[in-house]
Amino acid sequence: MIAGEHLFWITSRAAGGAALLLASAAVAAGLMMGSKRKGTDKRDLRAVHEALSLTTLAMVALHGLALLGDSYLNPGVAGIAIPFVSFYRPVWTGLGIVAGYGLAALGLTYYLRDRIGAARWRKLHRLTALFWALAIVHTIGAGSDAAQLWFLLASGLVVVPAALLLVLRWFDRWWNAPVAPPRGQRA
Repeated sequence: MIAGEHLFWITSRAAGGAALLLASAAVAAGLMMGSKRKGTDKRDLRAVHEALSLTTLAMVALHGLALLGDSYLNPGVAGIAIPFVSFYRPVWTGLGIVAGYGLAALGLTYYLRDRIGAARWRKLHRLTALFWALAIVHTIGAGSDAAQLWFLLASGLVVVPAALLLVLRWFDRWWNAPVAPPRGQRA
């Protein structure tokens, strides 16, 4: 394999893998930022979370745009911009496009939170986990390295901890949710 012939495909693969790793780290940082733990400086985490999120978006863009130069895949603008129209694994590719748009929209709303309102923005921002999960599904379904042990190990190092933090957050909300009094004891 000559790298020059496959430069765009290799670039897209690398950017996609980097985007998954960065997004997972951003999700983990965001979840840690929202924790009720005392003693952590949330400002530092916010800066890390923002940098990871913006770099993720850059890698997602590079992941898609690099494919425009791939003469083998040759997806065209529609194939990288419109979900489910690509001839290459259309469902998995479509889910990746939806995930990319969702992550971009939700990530960039941070800069509009004063207009949206902080409480509404926080509720909206929770959907990030859904688009992150779609990106993982896209990687597994469309990724050419998804079955490789090295890729699974590298991805697992950041995906699994972020997923565990997410599960703990959901479990905490369920566990600490207010309980309605029994029917006969309502005021």
